[in-house]
Amino acid sequence: MLTRVLIAVVLILGLAGAVSAEEIKVQSVGITDHVVTQEELEKGEALAKPKFDSPGIAHGLVTNVKKGDTVEVSLNKDGQSLMHNTRTLDADEDHVLLQAGKRGVPAGGWPKGAYTAKVKVTRDGEELFAAESNAFTFE
Repeated sequence: MLTRVLIAVVLILGLAGAVSAEEIKVQSVGITDHVVTQEELEKGEALAKPKFDSPGIAHGLVTNVKKGDTVEVSLNKDGQSLMHNTRTLDADEDHVLLQAGKRGVPAGGWPKGAYTAKVKVTRDGEELFAAESNAFTFE
């Protein structure tokens, strides 16, 4: 009897963990030419793309993250991280907005290449969720 109860508890806890990981959603991931607000992203309107001579900021807006989860956003060029920002949560949060990039313009402008933004959520060292924007070049 005790064995059945323990098996049931393990199954329930395992399923609860799977459900909470599935609840994580990325509302927005992308790159723009300015620091964005959550309200701006929730409107769903198109954001200005960065240009050769403008700032470049990667952003990720993630929902339903739990205490202890780590959220990371990175600005990537040709698949390699240029800049990133990481935050480990002290409490459950409905929305987490994280940004990484340059508020100024790099000397000589942004180098040619394919740029993306990537957001990733990990829990206990295991990746739960990741999303990446479409690649584009700074014109």
